[in-house]
Amino acid sequence: MARQALLPWTDSLTYSSILQTLGPTSSLPQVQQAHAQILKTGLSNHTHLTTKLLSLYASLLCFSDASLLLLSFPHPDTFSFSILISALSKSHLFHHALRLLPRMLSLHLPPDNFVLPSALKACAGLSALPVGRQVHGLASVFGFASDPFVESSLVHMYVKCGKMHDARRVFDGMTHRNVVSWSAMVAGYARQGYVDDAIKVFNWMRESGIEPNSVSWNGLIAGFNHNGYATKSVAVLQKMHLQGFKPDGSSISSSLPAVGDLEDLVLGMQIHGYIVKQGYGGDACVDSALVDMYGKCGCTREMLRVFEEMDQMEVGSCNALIAGLSRNGLVDDAFRIFREFKNQGIELNVVSWTSMVACCAQNGMDMEALELFREMQLVGVEPNSVTIPCLLPACANIAALMHGKAIHCFSLRHGVIGDVYVGSALVDMYAKCGRITDARYVFDMMPTRNLVSWNAIVGGYAMHGRAKEAIDLFLLMQRSGQKPDFISFTCVLAACSQTGLTEEGWYYFKSMSCEHGIAARMEHYACMVNLLSRAGRLEEAYAMIKEMPSEPDACVWGALLSSCRMHGNVSLAEVAAEKLFKLEPENSGNYVLLSNIYASKGMWDGVDRVRDMMKGMGLRKNPGCSWIEIKNKVHMLLAGDKSHPQMTQIIERLERLRMEMKRSGYLPNTDLVLQDVEEQEKEHILCGHSEKLAIGFGLLNTPNGASLRVIKNLRICNDCHVNQQSGTSDAECGCLILLTISTENNSTRVDAIIRILLATNLSSIDCSLIKRRKKGDRK
Repeated sequence: MARQALLPWTDSLTYSSILQTLGPTSSLPQVQQAHAQILKTGLSNHTHLTTKLLSLYASLLCFSDASLLLLSFPHPDTFSFSILISALSKSHLFHHALRLLPRMLSLHLPPDNFVLPSALKACAGLSALPVGRQVHGLASVFGFASDPFVESSLVHMYVKCGKMHDARRVFDGMTHRNVVSWSAMVAGYARQGYVDDAIKVFNWMRESGIEPNSVSWNGLIAGFNHNGYATKSVAVLQKMHLQGFKPDGSSISSSLPAVGDLEDLVLGMQIHGYIVKQGYGGDACVDSALVDMYGKCGCTREMLRVFEEMDQMEVGSCNALIAGLSRNGLVDDAFRIFREFKNQGIELNVVSWTSMVACCAQNGMDMEALELFREMQLVGVEPNSVTIPCLLPACANIAALMHGKAIHCFSLRHGVIGDVYVGSALVDMYAKCGRITDARYVFDMMPTRNLVSWNAIVGGYAMHGRAKEAIDLFLLMQRSGQKPDFISFTCVLAACSQTGLTEEGWYYFKSMSCEHGIAARMEHYACMVNLLSRAGRLEEAYAMIKEMPSEPDACVWGALLSSCRMHGNVSLAEVAAEKLFKLEPENSGNYVLLSNIYASKGMWDGVDRVRDMMKGMGLRKNPGCSWIEIKNKVHMLLAGDKSHPQMTQIIERLERLRMEMKRSGYLPNTDLVLQDVEEQEKEHILCGHSEKLAIGFGLLNTPNGASLRVIKNLRICNDCHVNQQSGTSDAECGCLILLTISTENNSTRVDAIIRILLATNLSSIDCSLIKRRKKGDRK
């Protein structure tokens, strides 16, 4: 009896001791010690004590212990759940927070105005709209839909999920609107590109007596910049400053990218001065934005100076520096600095690697881009939906179809295939690798399409010389509600140019401005000059050039010069070449083209004069270069290069094929050898073209039935691309050619199908598709 009488007094002492241990400044060991004492003394049923313990675990971010403790409660209440749900939401552990909500409801515990805002914050963080709507329903059922905190959280959730109509409906029903809810609406409209609505709500807020704070202004600035309204974003920053609101680091870092997009260096330097004056220089986001701004404005010296003056290297600023160097053509420097960052142990993220992949792909370093893609996966950085569209152009540039297919499979495995830009890049890659059917399949399977997608497929058909399909898709695009832009018309005009549809070309050229309000650009004039010139209407093309509203660029004159070679018009060729020599004095291709025109007419004095000009300027002819992909590796062969380890075997194989073709009635077109040498020497020169070397290399290293895809940096010559059935060249039209090649020593029969893919300008790359078939295969 005496022992039982002492128990209440002992429990009281233990309770007081534990409560003193569980103070606001308690460390994790102290909390765990108190927890052990609670379990030992049997005080687990004491609600106040266990709730205090739960709150401390949550504040110390020990969520696993807190969750286990909550689940051990015999009779938990709503307050206990609200503590943990709130703490998890504040720590951005949104999935864990939302998992507790069904558990609470299963215990028949009603949510209150503390649980609901935390749950809505988790829904906003995950953009989990369906769950957010369910939580909204719970708020209505339990009578908290009109609670100010719940209403504000609902507005924030719908804004984050991009449902401005729902957010506005909740907002309009609010009886007490504070600056937080006003700012959320302003930022939401601005971020989704609803400029007028954003400004209207912003002005309405001020008229309602609610003065905007820095969050309100920053929402406008960041939202407009995010949607490409650079001018409006900068205007809001200036207005903010003029009206006495002090721009903070967020305002500056949000507006500087817009200043860079406008290439307004003067304003950028003024903002830089403000940053120094206000002491924002140590802010990592501000420093990164400054580096980005100077890079966009082409001021690499200032960009490097800002980077070097930073207190510490941060991955965001490293990314901005790499992108800035790449944007200004300093690819080698970007690559070197990227490697230095990596060697210094800076944890480069997916943005860093993607920037470098894009840098290589956009500057002709296609093989390096593919290697970087492999390397980033080896170091544990997973590519995302931005990396893939940056990488696929590298595959397209060198016709690396197998690499492109592998990336397609990667997109499927990682669930990014539904991204509209990934799909568009795949369409473009397949088209440029000669697989227009696969390009169309990818296009048809895309869940959503934008203008980029439509332009990619229209341009693909144009590149393949299939003008009818290109025009049909162009019309379908408009029927689908997509408005064409200047690129769309470039693709259509190029399609008309490839197949000689002069009247159709004129129609679309005129309708571009008359019906769609799009002013003709240089590329459109270049297409029209090419269209008229290829049809033999050189004087009409020249007249069009002279009537252009602005000074023609090299693309336009280049189109005329190329057609002059086709039709042998020396006088116009000299006019076009003279203009090109002034516009592009260091482009050796223009000199070579004029020299070839002279040579085709036997005007050897003109050839010597052009060669002397090139020699005096230190220019050399760009060698023919072809790429071929074999066993997932891309090989490069140069015309006239004898250093390839298999060159002897390649020449032997080509010589055997040449002899067999001559026995079958083929005669080499030696007129294409624009050199004053013997006829036999001309035949040997034709065999040394890089595309023929690539084909020979492919024949040596692939089994029967394999496909060979060859891509070349220059136009393919007519002798390498000739229609044996008609005896005329199709190098300029892009139709299918059938060549039958046989060998006498064995029974191998090779059927080669060559498809030339011509793009919209003279410097574009031609692709050849050659398929080997086994003996007995039928056409």
